[in-house]
Amino acid sequence: MSLVITRSRSFVLQSNETLLEGLERTGHCVEYQCRSGYCGSCRTRINSGEVEYLSDPLAYIAQGEILPCCCVPVGTVSLDVGTEREYEQDAGELHAQSELGL
Repeated sequence: MSLVITRSRSFVLQSNETLLEGLERTGHCVEYQCRSGYCGSCRTRINSGEVEYLSDPLAYIAQGEILPCCCVPVGTVSLDVGTEREYEQDAGELHAQSELGL
């Protein structure tokens, strides 16, 4: 079991789940489609730590990016991922600023 740290919370990944499944279970907002490393929709920035791929991803990933749909952490990892609530708050703040002309 590995510790996963995100923008506002941390959780322990269960032994039978991918990083994407753990993020979903804990209310994080990650786009996805294929769940197999083909499409790249779940591409996420990793701040620290390492991951191990369960299958070789076919989608392009740049330095500092991972595909959480097909990997598990090796030890503790820190990801640049927010929760659905954080994204909703950010969207609300942006809307309010645009209404005020900021």
